[in-house]
Parts: sequence; structure tokens; C-alpha cells
Amino acid sequence: MKVMSYFMGAAVSAMMVTSAFAADDKPALIYDMGGKFDKSFNEAAYNGAELFKKKSGIDYRDFEIQSEAQREQALRRFAKKGFSPIVVTGFSYANAVKTVAGEFPKTKFAIIDMVVDKPNVKSVVFKEHEGSYLVGMLAMMKSKTGKVGFVGGMGIPLIQKFACGYVQGAKAVKADAVIFQNMTGNTGAAWNNPVKGGELAKSQISQGADVIYHAAGGTGLGVLQAAADAGKYGIGVDSNQNYLHPGKVLTSMLKRVDTAVYNVFEDARSGQWKSGVTALGLKEGGVGYSLDKYNKDLITPEMKTAVEAAKAKIISGEIKVHDYMSDSKCPVK
Repeated sequence: MKVMSYFMGAAVSAMMVTSAFAADDKPALIYDMGGKFDKSFNEAAYNGAELFKKKSGIDYRDFEIQSEAQREQALRRFAKKGFSPIVVTGFSYANAVKTVAGEFPKTKFAIIDMVVDKPNVKSVVFKEHEGSYLVGMLAMMKSKTGKVGFVGGMGIPLIQKFACGYVQGAKAVKADAVIFQNMTGNTGAAWNNPVKGGELAKSQISQGADVIYHAAGGTGLGVLQAAADAGKYGIGVDSNQNYLHPGKVLTSMLKRVDTAVYNVFEDARSGQWKSGVTALGLKEGGVGYSLDKYNKDLITPEMKTAVEAAKAKIISGEIKVHDYMSDSKCPVK
């Protein structure tokens, strides 16, 4: 009986520890402009949080900002209520995170797409140029005109990073390739303007582009629609967007924001959370390209073989993909 009592007591103690741990775990997620269900960047973050909830049984709180002023307000509100870790999606949160993290030194924060140097902040960045190189190769191998396009959201270094890698990949296939490039705007509204995205795509198509890659959040939905309507190909970004226009989305450049959010929540839950910078590229499985039932007939065996060979060479260092964030002089245009 004493042995039985011992094991029952140990089991109860373990349950109490687990319950207390779960009770203390209050993760939160704040999205960038464009909304939770943008089918791209924000939605990838949401999917990561949902996966954590499903696997751990721990719920989270989230918030969709409607204005720039709400960035700092939302962060401070969550911190005051004891939420931790608090994850924000997007470089535009940098100043808000820096300020609020200083006010709440015991709270864990994480920011995606920007580095904030604070002892209680985890910064997750991606090597988008590596994934963009691969889809640039696929675009040019698929193109019949030798002309492809790129539509970005805000005209900022981060989005130029996508563009530069894409151009480099396209020109690795065809040295005299023509790549049209347009940015949507210079404010947060650039991420949620599908009408403008469609107009830019139509302009590039009128000049001969038959494959167009977007890195524009919700705006990119207009790019993909315009390409499909014109009988051309679009390339999605961040989330797998192949399903949006089956047979007309050549591929999607995957940026595993979902994995980043899941890992931050899980590391905090398991006591493995650390501040500092984490960079995710091809080697780490942080970026890549999508191949599924919606585009499998568009990617030939020869195309896949070529892009997988390039992927291996990028990982080994044999192919150097230019990082625009480190050097704003893109070697190819």
C-alpha cells in the first residue's frame, strides 16, 4: 500500500506541476497589417499558432491591428495582462518591441523579420533570397518569352531581398532574361491592395511577362488572379498558394513563418526559449518551394532536377545568393 501511495502521490504531484506550468503559459500573437487571413504571411503565423494549440492543448490570444498606432498599444496591453511569449509578425514592429520589451524585462517577446537587440527578445529572420533564387529558376525554365515579373509590397530592403534572389535565379537559367519589377507602395497599405497588384501584373504581362512572382501579402492575391485570368503563371509567397488557382500558380516560395511561431511558443512551454537571432534558410528548412497536387503537372522532372541541384549547391556554399539586406547592390538586374 505504501508503494501504491507513493506512486499515486508522485502522479498527482506531476499533474500539479504540469497544470501549474500550463496555467503560467500565456502565448500571444499580433499580426501585421493585412489581416490574419491574408492567405500569405499573417496566415502562416496563424497556422503555426493553431498547430501549437492542437499539439499542446494550450490556447493563445491573437490580435489584428488596424493602424500603425496599435502596434505599441497591443504589445503593451498583452504584456500588462501577463502574456508571454508575445510574438509579432513583421519588421514594422521593431520600435514597438524595443520600447515595450524594455518596460517588461521579464516578459518574453519574439519578432519575425527584424532584429531587436534586447535580452528578452528573440528575433527570427529568413534567407528569403535563397528560396527566391529557386523560384526564379523555375520561372525562367517555364517561361516561353524569356520575360518574367516581380511585384513587391512596400519598396523596402526586405522585399528587394526577394527580388534580387529571384532575378539571380532567373538569370542563372537564361543570362539575357528580362525581369520586370514593381513595388506597390511605401506604406502599410501596400500589403493589402489586390486591385493595385492586379494592375501591376497586367502591365508586366502586356510587356511580355508570362510568369509573375509576388512578395506582397494580400496584394499578391490580385497578382495571382491577374496572371490566371491572362492564361499566365503566378508564383505565390510565404504560404503555399498553389491551391488558389490550380494549374496557374507555378509554385510558391515557402517562408516557414508557421514553423517560427510554433517553435517560439513550444520553446517557451518546454523551457527551451532563448533570446538572440535565429536565421532560417534552405539548410534549416526555413525557406523552399512548393510542389503538390495543384502544380505537379507544371514542374517537369528536368525542372525539378535542376532546382534541386541548385538547392544543394546553395546549402553547400557552391552557389552564393546575394543578400540585399547585407549589400544593397544587387549584382544582377
